[in-house]
Amino acid sequence: MADPKIKRVLMSVTDKAGIADFAKSLEDEFGCEIISTGGTAKVLVEAGVSVTPIDAVTDFPEMMDGRVKTLHPRVHGGLLARRDVPAHMEQAAEHGIKMIDMVVVNLYAFEKTVESGADFATCIENIDIGGPSMLRSAAKNFESVAVVTDPASYESILEEMRVHDGATTHATRARLALEVFTTTAAYDGAISRWMGAQLSEEEDLFAESVELGLKKKQSLRYGENPHQAAAFYTRDDYPNAQTTLAHAQQLQGKELSYNNYLDLDAAWAAVREYAEPACVIVKHLTPCGVCTDENVTIAYKRAHECDPVSAYGGVMAFNREVTGETVAAIFDNKQFVEAIVAPSFDVSACEMYASKPNARLLATGGVNAPGEAIEYRSVEGGLLAQVSDAVAEGIDVFEVAGSVEPSAEQMEELLFAWRAVKSVKSNAILIAKDHVSVGVGGGQPNRVNSARIAVEQAGEKARGAVAASDAFFPFRDGFDVLAKAGVVAVIEPGGSIRDEEVIEAANEAGVALVFTGHRHFRH
Repeated sequence: MADPKIKRVLMSVTDKAGIADFAKSLEDEFGCEIISTGGTAKVLVEAGVSVTPIDAVTDFPEMMDGRVKTLHPRVHGGLLARRDVPAHMEQAAEHGIKMIDMVVVNLYAFEKTVESGADFATCIENIDIGGPSMLRSAAKNFESVAVVTDPASYESILEEMRVHDGATTHATRARLALEVFTTTAAYDGAISRWMGAQLSEEEDLFAESVELGLKKKQSLRYGENPHQAAAFYTRDDYPNAQTTLAHAQQLQGKELSYNNYLDLDAAWAAVREYAEPACVIVKHLTPCGVCTDENVTIAYKRAHECDPVSAYGGVMAFNREVTGETVAAIFDNKQFVEAIVAPSFDVSACEMYASKPNARLLATGGVNAPGEAIEYRSVEGGLLAQVSDAVAEGIDVFEVAGSVEPSAEQMEELLFAWRAVKSVKSNAILIAKDHVSVGVGGGQPNRVNSARIAVEQAGEKARGAVAASDAFFPFRDGFDVLAKAGVVAVIEPGGSIRDEEVIEAANEAGVALVFTGHRHFRH
């Protein structure tokens, strides 16, 4: 069957960007009849487009506050009739149904309505019924009907019609149909997730069925290793999604790799823990430098000093704008950086990094609050889900467990270390001094080895420093390693059957011991 020319077009859009120009080109260049509804028709008429109102097609008025307007055989018959089946065409003629060759529809902004905090009834009203129905009907009959959901497609469709004498190609119609089914699946998934959350019992955070609504952002060069194919998908189904790493704008640099994304995620999660200016440097998913300071450039310099060998070839995260001053400090250190993520980069920072075109700069546009979303992690054949690790952190909720009372300065230092250790792999020990990490040990099968690694890295800097342990000490041996190195205060969750043994060790060594009451295990 030859590609059909576009003669009748049905338009009903929420996103009206570019719709008037698109309709005018269809009318002026190809003589198309434009059928439209409600607000879309108003925009088109104001732009000088001749519009056939939908009720003139259906011989039935829009009713019930617009809930019923396109759900009619003269609409769906015009979309679903197979042009190559004589019986379909005879039945259409018998009932006065004219063919519709193109549908231009995008859906009520349900997800934005939910994100705005609208009440239950308002969210229900913003569930689109007619839009998905028209999209699905048109997409099912893509052999004859072109269906358009994305305003970004308007110009390329016009260009194709100009080349093909007013028709679209079969390949284009098939691709557009796939976009439709992807779009409606994500839309239904968003509604399902929202309604499940509304109707579930208050203590049940996890729905019986979950549609994640993932969108492919890009294919990656490869996965963790060159023989593994990989891709990156994004999600939009939680508050502040647009300021997450997934939606960051890449200002320059080559494409990000699978491992880059993992490292950047670890760094971005870590730097968001701090309200004050902070820098986090990550290598192979492990923070090798964490620092806070009133000046973000100084925070970078001190974070780099923690482990300059590991920092080389790592990724960095800042919770403040990156300026030319900070970039100059990075260049002075001759530090090769795979990628940097920050809320923004000033003009001088971008200009300076233009000389290093392979380095990736990612601007998130803001710092999204940690713990807004449920986290998912894949296992073979399934997904694990958990609420992200966000609990009340503060000196006022911690408990001094030993007989030595930490000073106010030590308590602030312990809070810094406790937030930093959260990003280290489990069995994590982090030593900090003057709001910078000086020794990090993690990912070990036992906690005492993590303590030894952290102490070895810190060296003399361990004297007078504080330390954080992401979970309790199962024995006093790990604590003793820290105390013998000169650590003066330790923060840990508590809760071990041997807590008294560890408290005794702290009292013997004259080390302040603080319990948080919760752990930050990170497998």
